[in-house]
Amino acid sequence: MNVTWSQILSWRLSRQFVSAAGGADAVAVARRLCGVQAQVASSARLAVAVRSARPDAEEVDRALQAERTLVKTWLMRGGTLHLVPSDQLADYCAALSTLRFWEKGSWQRGHGVTAAEIAAIMEAVPAALGERALTREELVEAVVARTGDAHLREALTSGWGALLKPLSRLGELCYGPPREGKVTFTTPRSWVPGWPAALPPAEEAGVRLVRAFLGAHGPATPEMFDAWLFGGVARKAVLKGWFRELAPELTEVRADDGATLLALTEHLDELAQTAPSAEVHLLPGFDQYILGAPRDLAPLLPPELKPKVSRQAGWISPVVVHEGRIAGVWEAKDGDVVLDLAAPVPRAPLDRAVARMRELLDAMRA
Repeated sequence: MNVTWSQILSWRLSRQFVSAAGGADAVAVARRLCGVQAQVASSARLAVAVRSARPDAEEVDRALQAERTLVKTWLMRGGTLHLVPSDQLADYCAALSTLRFWEKGSWQRGHGVTAAEIAAIMEAVPAALGERALTREELVEAVVARTGDAHLREALTSGWGALLKPLSRLGELCYGPPREGKVTFTTPRSWVPGWPAALPPAEEAGVRLVRAFLGAHGPATPEMFDAWLFGGVARKAVLKGWFRELAPELTEVRADDGATLLALTEHLDELAQTAPSAEVHLLPGFDQYILGAPRDLAPLLPPELKPKVSRQAGWISPVVVHEGRIAGVWEAKDGDVVLDLAAPVPRAPLDRAVARMRELLDAMRA
């Protein structure tokens, strides 16, 4: 089957609740997108709101804290902070635990710890948390008290939680309820409803994640999936095994640039009938529409725009999307939306997209 990138991108916009803003709630949006990056909390809320049939500024916090239907923790690509449905967290942990980067000597040396100290942290953190939620400072002191290793105080308090991220990928740590403006950590077994006694087999979890990824960010290649989930460093045998297991549900398609991609067979008819999009959308920073694709995917992100979109320190700018492609970037400034366009965009649909974003920004600030 042959498809054009214009069709693929239009299909992704629809599948990701961008075209119709048909997400039933924050959990449905996070489930379809395969998580919402939450390094910047306001961007995560906006990513959900822009896709929601009934945007609600308080919905994400309610799902995280009162309902516990979403959970926040470090997951993809070495440990970026994400919101994922609580009932899917175990799958993410099982799949990601196949790559134990913290066991490498180079990683340990880079973070100033020994293999023995990493092992001590891995044992002490879950024991210190128990059924409680602790601030980072409280957790560090509890780990030092349990291990008797004062050096761990400096190691655990520096950086962006690097020494805690392995625990999140093993299903031993997640964010708890904030306390007096401070982040807290707890264990999924005490916080997540229905948390299993053991993580599911990685082989089964990985297949479920590939299926979910292709359902929102497909058609794609195993390498694209690897870049999204593992940052491009998955164990090749593991990755091949997951795609081999899912093969009966997959069909190869050929894009108009000659790329061979994999699609879920159940989506082929819908994909073939998808017309190229003429729509204009404004999406927030760190949006999954961008993060689910490689930064060098020229049909989505023109090379000349890459420096404005994918910036230093992993910053992903808010984008203007026209016909499925990135046509520019934008920012919220002094209560307004300021555009920086790199390609012609029709005025009427652009004005509507800007007006909608203004409304959402106002609602998020209220």
